[in-house]
Amino acid sequence: MARIVSLGRVLQDIILIDRDDFASVEIAGQSIFSELTIGSKIDIDHLRYSVGGGALNSATTFARCGHESVLFGTIAHDSAGEAILAALDRESIDSSYLATERGTTGCSIILLDAKTGERTILTHRGVSGQFRRFSASDLDLVAPDWLYATTTGGDMDKLLAFFEHAHELGIKIMFNPGAAEISHLPKLHGLLELVDVLLVNKTEAAQIVPGVVLSELIEHLAYYCPTVLITDGVMGSIATDGKATWRLGVYGQVRMRDATGAGDAFGSGFLAKLADGAEFVDALQFASANAASVVQKYGASTGILTGSEDLHPMPIQQLT
Repeated sequence: MARIVSLGRVLQDIILIDRDDFASVEIAGQSIFSELTIGSKIDIDHLRYSVGGGALNSATTFARCGHESVLFGTIAHDSAGEAILAALDRESIDSSYLATERGTTGCSIILLDAKTGERTILTHRGVSGQFRRFSASDLDLVAPDWLYATTTGGDMDKLLAFFEHAHELGIKIMFNPGAAEISHLPKLHGLLELVDVLLVNKTEAAQIVPGVVLSELIEHLAYYCPTVLITDGVMGSIATDGKATWRLGVYGQVRMRDATGAGDAFGSGFLAKLADGAEFVDALQFASANAASVVQKYGASTGILTGSEDLHPMPIQQLT
């Protein structure tokens, strides 16, 4: 068992599920929802309330897998904040470092096509993007084994302070940057030199380093960081530990109900097993299984596994 701090945004998710009104059409090479007429009232088939955000989704995986899971995030004193606190309590996630600010808790409205599992997310960040109450010195009090950092809305100075202090304390770092961090490429490249494990998707990887195919991208990212994971949706993923590179398919042919949180499930699933001392390939297998389980349920955390499941074989090939 390890102690893992998850740093990033926490949100309430409201999922609107419909089989017809969210059907998409192609216009100028882009898929858009076609039946949402301005001024009309749309009857939605199903509604789900959940909680999410990269930090909360990841913290849930760590807690369910038996680790001491601590969350660094920000909420407000409102009903959404109460829903998040209740979820943390149910999952036995340490919320004692959760900050509160005046305003509204972040919220995402997810428009989900029940036929395909495709979705569009409307997000109000609220106070979830504020991290001013957090200091790198908080790591002294928690004394974690790992820091799992997700987006802080592009606050590169805050991330740098956390990463540098984590190194001073011997805390390992896994980083899943968001679009806001990737928009600061020179600073991001500097941060990556402090990171032990990097998680990005293929699109994000191509924004950080040159390359088109996964093998090129991971080779270039490995220049900055020893262990790199790149996800590519239904095409699987690729990973390197600095010694060997592995190409993975998907964990079984599953029906995708909701892709929200799949990347979080992959990254946190990998770290949950790695922190337990699992072999690299075994950690990758559980990461894939966790992501596959999540996309079969509505909401980003409903399908998260516990780590005790019996896993079946999956396509994994060593490239180098």
